[in-house]
Amino acid sequence: MLRIGICDDETGARDTLWMQLSKLLREGSEEVVYDFSSGKSAVNWLEKHPGEIDLLFLDVEMEGFNGMETARKIREFNENLLIVFVTGYADYVFDGYSVGALDYLMKPVKEDRLAAVLERVREKMYRADEQNFVVRNTEGTYRFSYKDILYFYSEKRKVTLVTASGEYAFYDKLDAVEERLGEGFVRIHQRYLVSANAVSRIGKTFVEVGEYTLPVSRSLREKAAGKLAKAMLEG
Repeated sequence: MLRIGICDDETGARDTLWMQLSKLLREGSEEVVYDFSSGKSAVNWLEKHPGEIDLLFLDVEMEGFNGMETARKIREFNENLLIVFVTGYADYVFDGYSVGALDYLMKPVKEDRLAAVLERVREKMYRADEQNFVVRNTEGTYRFSYKDILYFYSEKRKVTLVTASGEYAFYDKLDAVEERLGEGFVRIHQRYLVSANAVSRIGKTFVEVGEYTLPVSRSLREKAAGKLAKAMLEG
């Protein structure tokens, strides 16, 4: 699933790009889901909704926060969002590399150039999907890189994903989550599944993950300790 946002302070420009994208996106798996009329509104929303969009088309010449300022603020809390600048001036093109922009489009946007950018995005998303975990709940859809996940815990019919910036609950079974994630995540308790790379200390009955201290069950202690020690030694 590729979820796209557009940020431009001109309504006509947003509508035009939206229509161009609608002709090129793959129905059922790709869609434009949000548009923003200012850089400030984009930053505020994105900070509260991590992983809910994968790609942002960002106009450079905007009132208030311009595109470059907006991108810098986004990078303070989100390194994974794909950013494509849209600009009327070639002078800004090279500045995009400083904020990790994937590409740029010159206004007026040409359909063949837009199609080429989308193909780059698809290739990158396809490779990244193997190291991302998607959460869907009543608040939206969130995509998390494995490296940003600290641990999961279960309670009744819900599983909660924990990162340094927040918690995200969804309906699932922890056994199913463990199976999808593979060896980088270790079951330490019936209710807890931790990222091996996030563990900073292994105790006899607990592990430390970031600022959290989590219990290790007696039945899983030996197996979990071995997996976690190996992961820590391998770095």
